[in-house]
Amino acid sequence: MSFSLSPDVSVTDTDDGMVLLDEATGRYWQLNSTGAFVLRALLAGSGPREAARGLGERHPGLGAERAATDVAALIASLHAARLVVTG
Repeated sequence: MSFSLSPDVSVTDTDDGMVLLDEATGRYWQLNSTGAFVLRALLAGSGPREAARGLGERHPGLGAERAATDVAALIASLHAARLVVTG
């Protein structure tokens, strides 16, 4: 499964994560550094499982199951907001 930003979404990195702007609606979302890490991994071609593994490596106390749950929740939120598309 591949992830890409929706056509009207632009991204700006910030000191503590990133901001996504849906230019069609004018709405924006802010991701903290962890959410930005996961989104960057997905956009770079990692699947949810690989993104969760990377998240677990970044936060060793998190645990594999929690990392997978957090990645799935972020993906669901991004889809619900129509910020990403999958192929």
